[in-house]
Amino acid sequence: MEIERRAFLTGAAALLAGSAAAAQDYKDPALVAAEPNAPLWPAKERFPLWPGTPTGAPRPLPQPGWQMFPDPNYPQLWIKGIASPEVNVFRPALPDGSAILAIPGGGYGFLAVQNEGLHPAERFNADGTTVFVLSYRLPGEGWANRSIVPLADAQRAMRLIRARSAEFKIDPKRLGVLGFSAGGHLAADLSVSYDERVYSAIDAADRQSARPAFTGLIYPVATLDPDATHADSRDNLLGKNAPAGLVQARSPQRHVTSQSPPSFVVHAFDDPLVSIENSMRWIAAARAAKVPVEAHLLAEGGHGFGLHLARDNPGSRWPDLFALWMRRHGG
Repeated sequence: MEIERRAFLTGAAALLAGSAAAAQDYKDPALVAAEPNAPLWPAKERFPLWPGTPTGAPRPLPQPGWQMFPDPNYPQLWIKGIASPEVNVFRPALPDGSAILAIPGGGYGFLAVQNEGLHPAERFNADGTTVFVLSYRLPGEGWANRSIVPLADAQRAMRLIRARSAEFKIDPKRLGVLGFSAGGHLAADLSVSYDERVYSAIDAADRQSARPAFTGLIYPVATLDPDATHADSRDNLLGKNAPAGLVQARSPQRHVTSQSPPSFVVHAFDDPLVSIENSMRWIAAARAAKVPVEAHLLAEGGHGFGLHLARDNPGSRWPDLFALWMRRHGG
């Protein structure tokens, strides 16, 4: 059976903040790339989302940290302490104009930047697609207006990328989003709330649209409804005991309209952390709104598999299928 990459998620907060042993593993992410055999994080090319310190910042600012999660099949780099959210840029050798904003998951308690950021960037760079990996603020790290902080970062990222499209050699009309797990929640929220005013305009870039041309949702947290959601993702985003109105407001499947972008969904029935009901509700909402949706529902795969399902699992082909699908839907 596929090893569960994120089985610790229920206790992520304790692991990340409360364990003295774990705390010794954390270092400034800027040091990671300098270490032998370390993954390239942060990327050599990157840009901040906000001038100076973002509004609503806690005092003191979150302290950057990282951890290599041991896995017998492949390494995973997780980061937290996002004081300065940014976009990491990964350019293909021969760009074809298509682009993806990749949004790693981590239950809104950390970012799985290797499995759900670096690896997708490498895969889709091979097809000529420019990939931008979003390092977004974690709402539980003391930010004001915690429920909209990640959405503000995602909107701002889309607008800045479009404003600099000529520099990046991309077509601004071919920029989509690809989100994993809680990053799938953020991708879905962006796809239905791209016009919601969650921050005050800063510069000319904010006149750009934040709407994705297409949306990929990989084992997403597509709803915050109590009977189906991943509770840690909900609580990290909204705080514990959030009012029903806030839960509904940030449940993307409730807000799909005919203007929402086409979507591509991958989820496994045996996912032990994020119920497949999340994707089923998203699919139903897309169909009701008559928005194109393609879904690949896997018998096996668990959670957090990224691009690393075993080759004999039919779901291991999802990146190839997504690459074909996005070309037909604006990518």
